[in-house]
Amino acid sequence: MNHSEETMQFVLAHRYDDVRQLALQAGKYPEVDDMAWAVTQIAGRQMAVRKIPSWSEADGVLYPKHLSMEQCSSEVTARYKASLVSGDVLVDLTGGLGVDSFFMGQRFKKLVYVECQEELCELASHNFPLLGLKNTEIIHAEAEGYLKRMHPVDCIFLDPARRDSKGGKTVAISDCVPDVGVLAPLLLQKADKVLVKLSPMLDLAQAMADLPMIQAVHIVSVDNECKELLVLLGREVVTACPVYAVNLMKDAVQSFCFTHEEENGTACQYTSEVGTYLYEPNVSVLKAGAFKSLAEVYGIKKLHPNSHLYTSGQLVADFPGRTFVCHATISFQKKALKERLADLTKANLTIRNFPATVAELRKRIKLTEGGDVYLFATTLYDGRRVLLRCTKVGNREF
Repeated sequence: MNHSEETMQFVLAHRYDDVRQLALQAGKYPEVDDMAWAVTQIAGRQMAVRKIPSWSEADGVLYPKHLSMEQCSSEVTARYKASLVSGDVLVDLTGGLGVDSFFMGQRFKKLVYVECQEELCELASHNFPLLGLKNTEIIHAEAEGYLKRMHPVDCIFLDPARRDSKGGKTVAISDCVPDVGVLAPLLLQKADKVLVKLSPMLDLAQAMADLPMIQAVHIVSVDNECKELLVLLGREVVTACPVYAVNLMKDAVQSFCFTHEEENGTACQYTSEVGTYLYEPNVSVLKAGAFKSLAEVYGIKKLHPNSHLYTSGQLVADFPGRTFVCHATISFQKKALKERLADLTKANLTIRNFPATVAELRKRIKLTEGGDVYLFATTLYDGRRVLLRCTKVGNREF
């Protein structure tokens, strides 16, 4: 990782430039002793501006190749994970670039970073002190081997590799490396708490069936895009596991907590009459399956068991999703559509429990995407298929 002063200055001077053009023009910069490395640093910093902004602001931070940057956690999700754990010693068995290690490590007296790729260990050794994280131990080792010989600690974190030998993405716990399902008993022998990051595509019920001693589940989205499924394992038996559906936004955090026992025991109210307000849950709530619990907690009615849209006559504050004013419930008769949409040339269209795709319906109603009007094609409790014409409450977007 030792490079000439000229190369380091080149990286700094060209940090905003197009890396593809720089790579093609390598001959113009004979003073650069390793153009491939320099381009990697520039590209890494440019990605860090979006993904790890506090790192991008620190001079001298070094970055890995694109795949490791792509796979690493974002700063916003790493900070969320850090809010879940604390103690004396944290062991991150799958260190990677070290974003999760860095932010969670600040909540512990000591961080042990374990990583099987030597290059990433070298980067962590360089970056952590530069970023102000002290009391760290960098271990170049396979996760399973180190786990077997390590001393008990307060907390272990794992983010298993979700790619197969050919580079394809995997989802199932048993297809990831290491296999947390197999290691779970040993993990809980070695730590009071074990935090595991799983694929956001993994079915929640399957995850809860595959892993023992689950104490909490956190489904984390950023701006309404599901990013992480976090599972907290512990030695204590929890009779009703809390599920946290969290959506991290620029100016707020939407959070809803429930248990599956509460969900199964709730009698939801349904309606075929759309009130003044329409509610669309965020993706974390939808993935969590908190459909009936949501209606009960917020005192709202569901339009259909499978529509996952809700309504009320009075405005409900702090709903974990988007809120709209519903101006019209439109039948799908040609005359009704023509009359109720005549003033529009564009609208935002969403399909919920409706037998057509967005593209098919957009072709039928002849409206382009955009504008301030939101149309929801859905099915009501009495079976009617309708188009709800709405405008958003407030200016907040996911």
